[in-house]
Formats: sequence, structure tokens, C-alpha cells
Amino acid sequence: MKRLISNIVYLFPLWAVIFSVLAYFQPQLFCRFKSLIVPLLSVVMLGMGMTLSWSNFKEVFQNPATIFIGVLMQFLLMPFFAFMISKGLGLPLSALIGMVLVGSSPGGTASNVVCYLAGANVALSITLTMTSTLLSVLVTPILTWIYMNQTVPVPVGKMLWSVLQIVLAPVLIGITINSLFERHLKNLKSVFPLVSVTAIVVIIAIIVAINQTQIQTMGWMLCLGVILHNGLGLSAGYWISRLLHFDVRTSRTLSIEVGMQNSGLGVALAIQHFSAAAAIPGAIFSVWHNLSGSILAGIWRSHQKMTKPSA
Repeated sequence: MKRLISNIVYLFPLWAVIFSVLAYFQPQLFCRFKSLIVPLLSVVMLGMGMTLSWSNFKEVFQNPATIFIGVLMQFLLMPFFAFMISKGLGLPLSALIGMVLVGSSPGGTASNVVCYLAGANVALSITLTMTSTLLSVLVTPILTWIYMNQTVPVPVGKMLWSVLQIVLAPVLIGITINSLFERHLKNLKSVFPLVSVTAIVVIIAIIVAINQTQIQTMGWMLCLGVILHNGLGLSAGYWISRLLHFDVRTSRTLSIEVGMQNSGLGVALAIQHFSAAAAIPGAIFSVWHNLSGSILAGIWRSHQKMTKPSA
């Protein structure tokens, strides 16, 4: 059973593509579930929390420079890339808002799985994801205000409250449950990634369905913007780390953490505070960054096998 669940989880990009295509051609199947987006995202964050313990916080103090640089790159580079790419491609205002929201979001939970597949530092990945998630309570609203306040009014207070509800509370509840009942949850933990993957796939499908018309009119240029955004994040995360003399394994971890965003959070914030159209970049990013991350992980893992000295 564990092997079956593991295989299903690792095929996440495939399920995301299949359900996105289904939602695009049969939007009526998913539109009715729009109100489930935020609760489902909370389930994902709760599941992430239940795989962690308070001891994971110690990683922050054991590797302060690595953690600081990783989070700094993520929150400085990704919103900047999002803004410049959107302006450069001449994307409409709704797409610009969505791109900046994704760029201002913390690291995505899927990055931890991709780091494992890539043979990167999973413990560092988890610590970076947790750190950026906790910091997003303040940083995400502030970054959105910095980049968007001159164009649209940004409800910083409401967004801050949303991040507290959607991200921080579920993660802390999950960690508390895991700390108190870790022994009893041991046999159930293999199911948590499956629950998270299912929730994310459903969220993606709902977003695609409710924005099917907008995707038709602004699809290709926006897709190009998302691909460039993700690609620049992955590349900058890796090469800046190498220039700072981090080892290859750490650099791969930082690359994945910088390039893979919690686009589900960007989607939820876009719907709650802006418009359904502003959620389209997050929906496309949700599909693409998992595909690109999985492909990159496969390349890096293959390279590891080829360069590993024979016995």
C-alpha cells in the first residue's frame, strides 16, 4: 500500500495535467466547488505540519547563513522577476497582480518532494519551506503592497489575516498534533502526502474550470510568463548559490526552494482580494512548476548516477 501511495504521489505532475485538461474541457464538473479552494489549501498546510516537529526549527539556527540567503533570494528575486516579466510581456493588470502574488508567496510544499527526487537536502528544504511560510505572514502582504500599491489598492490587513488563517494556523496545529501523537500517527504519515496531492490537484482543476474563458483569451502569453518566472527562479537560485560557494547539493536545494512557490496561496489570495482572473497565473504556475521541478529532479538524479564512481 505504501508503495502504491508513493507512486501516486510521485506522479503528481501527471494528475495535475490530466485534471487541468479535464477541467478545461468540462468546466461544469468543477466550477461548483469554488468555495472549497481555501479549505483544501488549509488541509494541505495541516498535512505539511503533521509531517514536522518542533525540532525542525533547530535547523534554522544550525544553518543560519544558508537559511537567510535562501529566504532572501526567494522573497527578493521572485516578486521582482514576476513584475518585470509581466511588464515586459505587456500582460493585463489581472495577470500582473496574479504573477506578483505568486512571486510574493512562500516556498511550495511540493518542493520538499522534488528535493527528495533530486537527491537534494530534504531537511534544509523543509526548514526553508517552514521559514518562508512563517515569514509570509508579514512579507507577502508587504511585497504585494510594494509592487502593486501604485496600480491597485492592496488590502494589507485582510491579506495578513488570510495568511494567518490559511498558512500559519494549520501548520502550527499540524506540528502540535504530530508532537503529541507522533507514535500513534506513524502508520498514517504515508497517507498525508496523498491527501495533500489530492487537495492540490482538485484546487488546480477548480481554478482552471472557473477561469476557462480567460485562459482561452490570455493563455499563451501568460503561459510564457509563468515559464520564464519559474525558470529564472530555478536558475538564479542555483547559480547564485554556486557563486556563494555552496556545495552542489545545497545549491540544488536552494534552486528548487526559490523556483517553486506556494502558488495555491497566491490563488487563494487573488480570489479573496482581487478577482478570479488574477488567480490564473497561480493556477498555471501550480501545474508548470511541478512539471519543471520533476523534470529537473530527474535530470539531476540521472547525473548523480552517471557521476557516481563504480565500486
